Amino acid sequence: MFSAMLALGAAGLAQAQGPAECANLASLKIPNLSMVITKTEWIPASPPGAPPAAPRYTGPLPAFCRLDAVLDKRTGEGGKPYGIGFALTLPAEWNQRFLMQGGGGLNGSVQFPLGGQAAGAAPGLARGFAVVNTDSGHTGTGGFDASFLQDQQASLDFAYIAVGRVAQVAKLIIAHYYGKPAEHSYFSGCSTGGREAMLMTQRYPLYFDGVVSGAPAMRTGYSNLADRWVAISFNQIAPKDAQGKPIPGGAFTDTDRQLVVKSLLKQCDLKDGVQDGMIFNVSGCDFDPASLVCSGAKDDTCLTAQQAGALKRAFGGPKDSRGIPVYSGFAFDTGITAKRGIPGLLNPGPSPVGPPSTGTEQDVDKEALLVANPLVDTTSTNLTTFAGHGGKLLFYHGVSDPWFSALDTLDYYQKMSAANGGLPKVAGWSRIYLVPGMGHCGGGDAALDTFDMLSAVVDWVEKGTAPEAVVATGRAFPGRSRPLCAYPKSAHYTGQGDPEDAKNFVCRE
Repeated sequence: MFSAMLALGAAGLAQAQGPAECANLASLKIPNLSMVITKTEWIPASPPGAPPAAPRYTGPLPAFCRLDAVLDKRTGEGGKPYGIGFALTLPAEWNQRFLMQGGGGLNGSVQFPLGGQAAGAAPGLARGFAVVNTDSGHTGTGGFDASFLQDQQASLDFAYIAVGRVAQVAKLIIAHYYGKPAEHSYFSGCSTGGREAMLMTQRYPLYFDGVVSGAPAMRTGYSNLADRWVAISFNQIAPKDAQGKPIPGGAFTDTDRQLVVKSLLKQCDLKDGVQDGMIFNVSGCDFDPASLVCSGAKDDTCLTAQQAGALKRAFGGPKDSRGIPVYSGFAFDTGITAKRGIPGLLNPGPSPVGPPSTGTEQDVDKEALLVANPLVDTTSTNLTTFAGHGGKLLFYHGVSDPWFSALDTLDYYQKMSAANGGLPKVAGWSRIYLVPGMGHCGGGDAALDTFDMLSAVVDWVEKGTAPEAVVATGRAFPGRSRPLCAYPKSAHYTGQGDPEDAKNFVCRE
């Protein structure tokens, strides 16, 4: 395939950037590759506010060519059609960079190749990146359609094959279209896309120069087990309904939840030097629910011993019968009472894990044996080849993420660092950033969830500028900015200047 890439790149003597060249892509054939191009379309440039070619984005976009195709079409289990679908956007004014956009959930659909994840206000396509996205080898409905898992090849495609194949093919098409290969290649994704980002560093270490992994779904079976652990811990002390079943969410009133967050902020907010409703010093926050236990009768200023015990048990993470943790605990943070998006851990409600649970018992030993998935779990720590070729890897994770614990991603980072020469050495090519108040991949009533990790990794790869901090803003606090500091440092107010401005903060341990 790579020899074909060289041949195609040599054949294009001039950059092809217009409608005619876009139309010509419809007849592109790559030797020894089963690819059906289903559509090529030239999209004119659009100014800000114009009806966007990209969903949920209203900023300006350059003129670009969009190519849709399917690799390896076949009939699979049960007579169902399969193939690796993908879409590639090729901007008229190309910055000579390639960006692969990660997926979400169980994939199953080709999302618009915009490259907007953790890219601040300007997505990759708007900056001139050629961007690709894939359905990872199957079509589904609702984002969590698992029926494809009945087909062996589709399971393998989702696990790791599809993203690797599409990365290679996209590079071939880019080299043909522009007459030369991309100078630098990047991958960015969150959740399943974050898992795919890790996949690229672990299974395809030479494919990308820079990788951004957000809230990676690297151990989904274990994180689902942990969410059940939380629900069951609360159900065990919840009041019962008429059928004798626990009332989901009944263990705590809204007043109780507010008390927990207010007490948490009272203890930990000022650890970063300013009282702002955010907790940046996550590791320095040693909040203990036992401090809220009533000394007398229960009222709105305290919790019962049962409530405090359930909180501590739930957030401590699931343990087996020997007391050995099987998944990381969750951090106490301001977003644990969130009601929008995926509900916070202290709120009942539907989530990707399922509807509110009424269970009160859990066999962690048995579950832990069943949830491991070596095919999908991305926990390998040997990244010597990725680092050795100059690859740069950034992680970010919302501290209030109720689905995948930020502490689990931090645990992986620490283990990966230990396996690759220690944190000081690994900091030369990988960093991790914890985002206070942020839920799963974004959102949060007390979060700054807009930041540009894409520029950070590009500058590190191409200029050698290590991202000590990445500035974050967000709708929750208009006019406020803060530095997201690379672990183990966190943002601290200097005591001088406007406390709403990131420039008046420093990163320190």
